[in-house]
Amino acid sequence: MTESMSEYLSRDMQCEGLLECMHGLKTLDKEVFKELTSTDDPLTVDEIADRVDRERSTAYRAVQRLLSAGFITKEQVNYDQGGYYHVYKPTDPDAIAEDMQRLLNDWYAKMGQLISEFRTKYDDEDLPPVEP
Repeated sequence: MTESMSEYLSRDMQCEGLLECMHGLKTLDKEVFKELTSTDDPLTVDEIADRVDRERSTAYRAVQRLLSAGFITKEQVNYDQGGYYHVYKPTDPDAIAEDMQRLLNDWYAKMGQLISEFRTKYDDEDLPPVEP
């Protein structure tokens, strides 16, 4: 069952709720993000998988969703003998907040347009008179 906007707004919002609402993040995605923000060092997918107690492939999918949403960045670390691996770290919180503000502004503009269309469609002149 889908919540109405008024029901959703009447609930206490937590940061995690905001991430889910604006970016469709899953519970695991939020767990991975929390782990990445709780350490000063970037983590590999294997380290992330260990911290969230999931298979590597499951953790990798969460990492990919976070990358796509712009919540984390990927860096390549090169071995001296050749080869490389990737590590992940959280994106700057200000950049994430600015992106969410842009999304909110776009949503607000779209809702304003839909409300305007509603007014035009159901203008008082188009409705039959109400009898007393």
